[in-house]
Amino acid sequence: MDSDFGIPRELSPLQQLRSQYHPELPPCLQGTTVRVELGDGTTVAKAGDAHIIARAFPHTLGQPLAHFLRATAKVPDAQIITEHPAKRVGIVFSGRQAPGGHNVVWGLYEALKVHNAKNTLLGFLGGSEGLFAQKTLEITDDVLQTYKNQGGYDMLGRTKDQIRTTEQVNAALKACTDLKLDGLVIIGGVTSNTDAAHLAEFFAEAKCPTKVVGVPVTINGDLKNQFVEANVGFDTTCKVNSQLISNICTDALSAEKYYYFVRLMGRKHSHVALECTLQSHPNMVILGEEVTASKLTIFDIIKQICDAVQARAEQDKNHGVILIPEGLVESIPEIYALLKEIHGLLKEGVQADNISTQLSPWSSALFEFLPPFIKKQLLLHPESDDSAQLSQIETEKLLAYLVETEMNKRLKEGTYKGKKFNAICHFFGYQARGSLPSKFDCDYAYVLGHVCYHILAAGLNGYMATVTNLKSPVNKWKCGAAPILAMMTVKRWSQNSGSTSIGKPVIHPASVDLKGKAYDLLRQNAQKFLMEDMYRNPGPVQYDGPGADAKAVSLCVEDQDYMGKIKKLQEYLDQVRTIVKPGCSQDVLKAALSVMASVTDVLTTISSSSTSGQQFA
Repeated sequence: MDSDFGIPRELSPLQQLRSQYHPELPPCLQGTTVRVELGDGTTVAKAGDAHIIARAFPHTLGQPLAHFLRATAKVPDAQIITEHPAKRVGIVFSGRQAPGGHNVVWGLYEALKVHNAKNTLLGFLGGSEGLFAQKTLEITDDVLQTYKNQGGYDMLGRTKDQIRTTEQVNAALKACTDLKLDGLVIIGGVTSNTDAAHLAEFFAEAKCPTKVVGVPVTINGDLKNQFVEANVGFDTTCKVNSQLISNICTDALSAEKYYYFVRLMGRKHSHVALECTLQSHPNMVILGEEVTASKLTIFDIIKQICDAVQARAEQDKNHGVILIPEGLVESIPEIYALLKEIHGLLKEGVQADNISTQLSPWSSALFEFLPPFIKKQLLLHPESDDSAQLSQIETEKLLAYLVETEMNKRLKEGTYKGKKFNAICHFFGYQARGSLPSKFDCDYAYVLGHVCYHILAAGLNGYMATVTNLKSPVNKWKCGAAPILAMMTVKRWSQNSGSTSIGKPVIHPASVDLKGKAYDLLRQNAQKFLMEDMYRNPGPVQYDGPGADAKAVSLCVEDQDYMGKIKKLQEYLDQVRTIVKPGCSQDVLKAALSVMASVTDVLTTISSSSTSGQQFA
């Protein structure tokens, strides 16, 4: 009920201690002066999408990157904002709950009050439904008191994850207009931030003064691109899951008679599974991206697992731990095709009980092959983004069932001579979503809240708050804002007729980069993990001591800070303009022309190859 939102929590001693922790701010966010440098206008992620995105977003396309500067920075054309008229800002939890979300609210609230005590922050109760219905709670010190550094979204709540239909967008416009909001901050993942971009464009077209800002908050870790290094909630989720996985690894090693199949929440892509593997070292992980890249069937995967079980048994190891991302089921080609067929029939109004009789012969054969519990789960209605209800499909039980069947067959045939195969299944996800956030997520979310204020103070619309150089200490973090449109792409589907179907511009979830350093680290150690039981237990989330500042392995091994590198490039270009100007020597001009011609040729070649290499879904 709405009356339950924002009420004081009863806190445990640990929660009380955590509520007293105050994150620090990077130098660029300290003080009451906002210093912003606007770079060159951004382009779209894929050149081939430019005309489609330009047609859909004529008012917000091509906006510049924003860099927020420390007081000592000497940037001649920086915008320095010292006057801060009173603002009214709304904030809404649009995506699924993630540890750290409350700290975004706290950070924004403190930034608002530091710059003008008359500023007002309104939280929408019950997510986007509360936005449409204009149900608000004014955020105050008293309201925040028991929610600082706490998990969940229960201070404001959440409902639907979308602001998409004409009716919904108009309701959001009316709410912002009626409440006289100068800004609307939307907290969520890829879907919520895509909606934020569309809403920003709609508001600009309607000449609504409300500026829309997105914040990357999702446990899935799939809102990653050149501007966004990490998502609030991912660090905590992986640490909580890794402890649970490690405990299971220890149990497996102690009993020496069970194989544990552990499915991990994380939607379609395998970021959570990869990170948890790097932290806890289970024996195997089946990444959806590997399955897609190698076009593995369900039978290929079962053979891979069974061969591993048999190889371990030959070393007298009859136990193990196998991680499975919840999105794996959509990465297996034949099951994905079956799901698409089922979803199409459900959209046509066919009742679930009658679906099996209307499937194509090939899909019907696969459906009949599957065990009854999986059949029932595959018949569930899809999510709002047309994906399967992944959290409800027990892929781990399906794999365990099929592996056990195959191992029993091998045992009977005499090709397997180990002990009888025994499987235990788990699903981890909800255990982590409401966890007390890690120190990293507390700091990151709080800083993003402050960045949101800086974006609004600079009058920017349709931007996402960004922080880069995250693997460094907080005092070296770089804060800025990137136009959400620069993160959007358009998918194309090849049809049977040979024609191409073109989707709408959206932020597509990032898949695990199979050429990235995190995946390479997994591949280097995969055989050792499989055979040598190198189990590692990071323990519970730490708030003090040597483990408190530990960050995700996948964050630390990658070389990121794209926005910092863009800024560095702009500095080099400015130096060239300073050196090469009318009146410079012939030698300087000749050298500049030669170098710039070579650089232009190389960049043109690289850009052309990346454009022609656009992937069809």
